[in-house]
Amino acid sequence: MDSWSHYYNRQTTLEEKALYSHLYQCAEVESPDMLIERFRLLFIEGIEYYPSQILRTLGKLVNSEFAQREFQFILNRSCYILINRWWQHPRLKSAIPELIALFETYPVRVAHSRTTKRLRELVRRFPQTEQYRALRHLAQVINQKQEHDSPAGSKPLSTFLNRYPCLYEHCLLTQDSTYEQRQKVRLLREQQQWQYELDLSRYITYQKLYKNSPYVKNPTLLSDRQLDLALKQFTGKIDGDNSYRDLAEQFRTYSRLSPCFRAFKQEFYEYLTVAIDSKYTRGEFSQRLYKQLQTTLSQHDHEKLNQALLEGTCKKMLNFLVVESSQNPRHYVFSDLTSNLGTTPTIGILLKIVLLCRQVKNYLEQRFSILFNHYETHANDTINWLVESLENLNIALSTNFGKLTLCPFHILPLVPQ
Repeated sequence: MDSWSHYYNRQTTLEEKALYSHLYQCAEVESPDMLIERFRLLFIEGIEYYPSQILRTLGKLVNSEFAQREFQFILNRSCYILINRWWQHPRLKSAIPELIALFETYPVRVAHSRTTKRLRELVRRFPQTEQYRALRHLAQVINQKQEHDSPAGSKPLSTFLNRYPCLYEHCLLTQDSTYEQRQKVRLLREQQQWQYELDLSRYITYQKLYKNSPYVKNPTLLSDRQLDLALKQFTGKIDGDNSYRDLAEQFRTYSRLSPCFRAFKQEFYEYLTVAIDSKYTRGEFSQRLYKQLQTTLSQHDHEKLNQALLEGTCKKMLNFLVVESSQNPRHYVFSDLTSNLGTTPTIGILLKIVLLCRQVKNYLEQRFSILFNHYETHANDTINWLVESLENLNIALSTNFGKLTLCPFHILPLVPQ
């Protein structure tokens, strides 16, 4: 049983309840500055805290038999007691990054007791946990505002997280996130997604009415021409007659007639590769994709296609085409695709999959969150292929799953080179 399972399944101790209750009470009446200093004294310093019984309570938790494997969850919940309070008030949100930044500081006073040393050791390990990574991502989203009117410059990829709402639930939440936290992140995602779609819709409208309009900025990190090509790709007729949505609907209807799962996989291969005019997709990649499909869930080859097989196949394809897991973050196929086929057509292949089986859209977003986490410390200008992929993913999902009605972009003129 892993540490989260242990924490989730055991009963909350009296010491935990006392600690959380104390923090709740303080959060109700104290200012963010006072709370941040209180948090620093309690968790970073671990000495001379008032009321002293809370420090003794924390000491019991630190010396408990489960502290080694579960203290990260206790500390994370303690953070969120304050964060949830501030999140409700726009004027107080700026305190959230300040709280999280405490874990990058060091104690000022000397620790004499074994318990204080133990506390500091546990707190020092916290930045290596997924809980802290999610907190740091939250701070970055709150700190960063989209700047459409200035070049991105060379910055760590992590500072661009606010641009990609589709990654929020995978980058800002962890196993131990509460229902309240999940709701807040979903709302944050919806708000940011709505703003992005609004900006994109405004850009499209002005480009149509006033070619090269200076009044509305390109809301992406792509060039104007790259954005226009992406919009044409994801909303236009990719084979002259059908959009991605049309092809997905046609194939969904046709696949119901497949005599068996093996036959469906053959048809699925053709569906993924049709309308891609590239020697690359007809070469080694084509062979690898075909082989991958043939070996996917092959024990069910003679069965009829059902929803479980469809979802399972689509997930296997996303693993193959993007990345399998955070434990195995190799992504040779995806890197190769973007290099040889281009980022927009590559995202187009992935869009075909999620339009066919919308239940795996969240799974696709999770694949990209793995890549984002893997490269988050890299400067954006050293991983252009990933930044362009994320921007194209934003456009593809917004134009095909968004709430705003975006006109088919194939009627709009391309921006001249």
